[in-house]
Amino acid sequence: MKIVADNTIPYLKGIAEPVADIMYLNSKEFTPARIQDADALIVRSINKCTRELLKGSKVKLITTATIGFDHIDTQYCKEAGIIWKNSPGCNAVSVAQYVFAGLLTIAFQKKENLSEKTIGIVGVGYVGKEIEKLCKAYGMKVLRNDPPRAEVEGENNFVSLDTIAEQADIITFHTPLTKEGRYATYHLADQSFFNKLQRKPWFVNASRGAVHDTKALIDAYKKEKISELILDCWENEPHINLDLLALTTIATPHIAGFSADGKANGTRMCLENIASQFHLQFEKIGEVIPPLPKNPVIDLNDFSENRIEQAILRCFNPLIIDKKLRESPDQFEWFRNHYNHPREFNAYTVVHATKDEATILQQLGFKLN
Repeated sequence: MKIVADNTIPYLKGIAEPVADIMYLNSKEFTPARIQDADALIVRSINKCTRELLKGSKVKLITTATIGFDHIDTQYCKEAGIIWKNSPGCNAVSVAQYVFAGLLTIAFQKKENLSEKTIGIVGVGYVGKEIEKLCKAYGMKVLRNDPPRAEVEGENNFVSLDTIAEQADIITFHTPLTKEGRYATYHLADQSFFNKLQRKPWFVNASRGAVHDTKALIDAYKKEKISELILDCWENEPHINLDLLALTTIATPHIAGFSADGKANGTRMCLENIASQFHLQFEKIGEVIPPLPKNPVIDLNDFSENRIEQAILRCFNPLIIDKKLRESPDQFEWFRNHYNHPREFNAYTVVHATKDEATILQQLGFKLN
């Protein structure tokens, strides 16, 4: 069989070759002519799987190494009999740890105690649940908004978006991007939403850029309805709004889910989808694992204060990629393709933790010695 894969899918090369003819293309090379004879495509969000790309091809399966699938024309796939699969949850831990590290960074800058704050999580799916876990482990109060889940499970453990606008010190969005239906999320954070904000919250979007209305977000910030901004997702990526960039506290080029662990998970899930669909077996799939961190042991005695927080920022410091994006925003896509994928907390072993520190660190996902 023939597979066409984006050449930036990590840990893939050499894994499928024993059982398939695989061709690696960059995103600009994904043309009708190049993918015409492929049985399966392995893609990421930059590869737009449109009617124009797919029409007349032999493609039977599209598998994306991402949670999101708005880059796939699912309606055309249905018409053409093309099966598509995303990788739900593959990078949920990565996004959650990105958000948490960003919140800690701002708390440090403002000399505020993050554990005393209330966070509103909009969208409590794979990512939202991981953020809830981290925030609760750290002692924060969590408000959850997820109308589709509330409809199925009952409203007891969920609150309205209006309640979050009124009560949350931090609001973070983790919904898919949908433009139709009862729970459409396109411009969910719009002028009406921002006008309801009561506590000048920190605003976080690490889901999809168009979940917020850029003009309304800029306006809300200038009117001091929002005090801090963490943005990993932007409308019109990679051509991001420079006025909005200037207002952000932390700005990154859509890399929240780009941990090495999340990338390996996505690649592995794509291969599993192909194996299942075409009744293949990839003998080398166990080799789809990220490399060890350069310094896998974190000694809390290296830090004189804020030891837990310093351990977290040792794993991932958002200000490094933030600085690069601000200096060269036109390199947005280049930064994504050349990102140094960090390892997640569970790749690190912490030593010299007190009993109380150990309890929190274990709940956050660290190993202990």
